[in-house]
Amino acid sequence: MARRIQHEEHMNHEAWAIPYADLVTLLLAFFVVMYSISSVNEGKYRAVARSISSAFSGAAKPIEPIKVEHDPGASIAPSVLDVPAMRPADEPIAVPLPAKPPAIEPAQASSEAEDRLAAIGDRVEEAMAPLIDRQLVVVRRHRTRLEVEIRADILFPSGAASLSPQALAPLKQLATIMVGFINPLHVEGYTDNVPIATAMYPSNWELSAARAASVARLFIDTGIDPRRLAITGLGEFQPIASNASEDGRNKNRRVKLIVLGSMPDGSQPGDGEVPREVVATGAAPIESATASTYGAASGID
Repeated sequence: MARRIQHEEHMNHEAWAIPYADLVTLLLAFFVVMYSISSVNEGKYRAVARSISSAFSGAAKPIEPIKVEHDPGASIAPSVLDVPAMRPADEPIAVPLPAKPPAIEPAQASSEAEDRLAAIGDRVEEAMAPLIDRQLVVVRRHRTRLEVEIRADILFPSGAASLSPQALAPLKQLATIMVGFINPLHVEGYTDNVPIATAMYPSNWELSAARAASVARLFIDTGIDPRRLAITGLGEFQPIASNASEDGRNKNRRVKLIVLGSMPDGSQPGDGEVPREVVATGAAPIESATASTYGAASGID
């Protein structure tokens, strides 16, 4: 009897392709379905997203209603129109700013500063006329500043920074004029080249700075805002005359008041002038206080 030969069954190594193809087909169908139903209402989505963010962050967010343009004849669900939209966290919020004052043209501001300096110069020259005539005070006018130079030998004793009693009247008169304005003021002190070496003033640097500070302190006591003032001690290193003679050393010992026409940052000070009848009070006239006293104090006839 013949024997049947059984053939071995071959294993199908590509059997995995069938379930894989089924899986890909199902995924494709899934994404098609998801895409078809992914029409999301933007207003509701933003409201839900911002509500969740607010709940987790704890920070209140400003909201605004959504503006929807629609056809009056179309049917729109009321819930869509009533949903407020939250601002994104990184979207800036428009805050109304106060109206800025009209800008002042540079030429106009410069002209006003020059007029103000001219007014100050007129008042200083009028008040200091007796000392100007005796060459104890010099007034120099510039376009951006006004300089009032006072001989130090009529203000301070030799080698000292304390104001002499005779110096109080003219300095107070000068300070009273400056109170009526808001221009910045710089007080500069200078000395001659005669060396000084004391416990209080090791050099002319300290002496010149102390003299400028004494004048600034008197100005403050007279009513000038300290924020307007600055002092500088320049010692013996900026002479205006030769130190070889006594007269030259007298000219080099000086205090200079500089009235600036603009602020340190270049801006123009406001119109802070006080009426003339106000600033003209509070100090004795220079004529009676200085005409004879300062001539004797300085040795100048």
